[in-house]
Amino acid sequence: MAASKDPRPCSIADTLALVGEKYSLLVLREVCLGNGRFDQLVRNIGAPRDILATRLKRLVEAGILAKKMYSERPQRFEYRPTAAGLELESVLMTLMAWGDRHLRRDDDRPMVIEHNCGKPLLPVVTCSVCGDEVRHEDLTAHPQAPGWTVSGPAAP
Repeated sequence: MAASKDPRPCSIADTLALVGEKYSLLVLREVCLGNGRFDQLVRNIGAPRDILATRLKRLVEAGILAKKMYSERPQRFEYRPTAAGLELESVLMTLMAWGDRHLRRDDDRPMVIEHNCGKPLLPVVTCSVCGDEVRHEDLTAHPQAPGWTVSGPAAP
């Protein structure tokens, strides 16, 4: 049974431990846009160089980014998303859409992502089995971690 002082085991928390650090998702945004060179990342994100280097190293070690040499003299690298990194692109698109809806006016969006159908992307989460749009009221949580219920640690 989980001790009451231990936090709930959670894939969201585990993911945030990896990509939730300041600048990590912005690095991924830039790399997915094709801006994977260090100087581009510094300019477009505004991160201090030492912090950016640390984030890049961590994202490479986690298998989210791949590092590829583009110049031998001087030795220079660019960063590209791996398959795991590209899977996070939908998270970025959903965060951007939320920000556009709740933090901006329609005419004040800093970027529009166009789908290959030619229309602006409006991401929607759907069930991979039935295809229905996911709505809060249609979801039921089933904790799998031993000693945990939806409301917290199970009573002894």
